[in-house]
Amino acid sequence: MRRFIGGLFLVLFFVTGSHCALATPKPKSVVLGAARRVKYSKEGDPAGAAQGESELRIRALLVNGVLKEWTTGDPHDVTDRSFVVRRAIRLNDALPTDTSDQKSALAASRWVWQRGPWLLVDRATGHITPLKLPDYDPGISQVAWFRDYGAYCGVTPSGKYLYAVVAQVAARKPVLSKKIATFDKPNIDAKNVDTHNIDALNQASPACTSADWQREPLRVTFHPAGKDAVSYDIVPGSAVLVEESGDDAETTDTPAAQPK
Repeated sequence: MRRFIGGLFLVLFFVTGSHCALATPKPKSVVLGAARRVKYSKEGDPAGAAQGESELRIRALLVNGVLKEWTTGDPHDVTDRSFVVRRAIRLNDALPTDTSDQKSALAASRWVWQRGPWLLVDRATGHITPLKLPDYDPGISQVAWFRDYGAYCGVTPSGKYLYAVVAQVAARKPVLSKKIATFDKPNIDAKNVDTHNIDALNQASPACTSADWQREPLRVTFHPAGKDAVSYDIVPGSAVLVEESGDDAETTDTPAAQPK
């Protein structure tokens, strides 16, 4: 009898083990929610907001129904399972000198929205990775995507020069980085500049508009303000993005947070 029970236990053990080994991982559900509009202005986002903007269109990034990030703008499919999208950040704008009563009373108005970095999202695993784009400036750089390349005007850390940059997703170094102009960022003292001059500056064109891509030959054209357009041929290479298998162990997610 004992041998029978022992043998039955071993059979159940191997059957259960084989079932677990052959079980496929549960696929992730990665979706962008419905769009909504939030209050947005240059006061809340000095670097990212255009003059005259009053609203920002945002969408929730949900993984298995759980809110992971807020996003803004249109996503770009890099591969059949990975895409990039720009993050929207909700930032606490309360001053350290604000009293607890003031912070409580102004809780709704002391949070501001800002345009953030670009995110790489894997639909199979649900992994979200912030992209580190070389010389990227949220107030200047308008990224134009093609395949796994992002083209934009970048600004050096010194803030003196405008660069034509082509970055490749997951690559350490930019595919292209060429100085195209000096960058003179306006420095305004509101006490010494009248309202009419400020309004004129507010309507000024950006330092660089969005780049244009051409497939054959692979070419990108940049449009710095006040200068002729400049084009560069890109030597196409293999994609360096490595996508994981998606065989991670399943974890229990908490319910999605409600937007404020």
